[in-house]
Amino acid sequence: MSADDGRVETEHERLDRNLDELTGELRVAVTGVQVLFAFLLVVPFDSGFAHLRDYERKLYFVTLLLAALAAIFTIAPSAQHRLLFRHDAKAYLVSRATNLTIAGLVCLALSMCCALALVASYLFGVVAGAITGAAIAAPFAGLWFAMPLRRAARGARRPRSSAPVASARR
Repeated sequence: MSADDGRVETEHERLDRNLDELTGELRVAVTGVQVLFAFLLVVPFDSGFAHLRDYERKLYFVTLLLAALAAIFTIAPSAQHRLLFRHDAKAYLVSRATNLTIAGLVCLALSMCCALALVASYLFGVVAGAITGAAIAAPFAGLWFAMPLRRAARGARRPRSSAPVASARR
């Protein structure tokens, strides 16, 4: 009945809380995915698209595919929840939705890196595009993945003191 983080909740309450938290996170991510995907879908119909080099057309298509995968992965938890509703599968859904969301975030980050590389390539050349794509990948990798994974590896479930640090008051 007692969770590792000091909460007193049943397994069902914990699953409900985890699903609520995941749903809130998905609301943010799915909106970004949908906007990016919609924008990418209309790009080829712009007159400027005809001026893209072969490399840029291929990069655009990879970007579009990554955005589509991001949409598929981040919307999948909703579809699975609806299909498994009232089938006593909440533990499965929370676990699966977590994995799908992470996969969707990876695809979203890659798609955004590729989109920025495409714009930079169009404006300043292929080298600038490659540098831009690689440079923007670093904050994604660090903030979205490395920092939380490092925290998890250090033992994120370790209880923390709620008392302020003495040096913070100076």
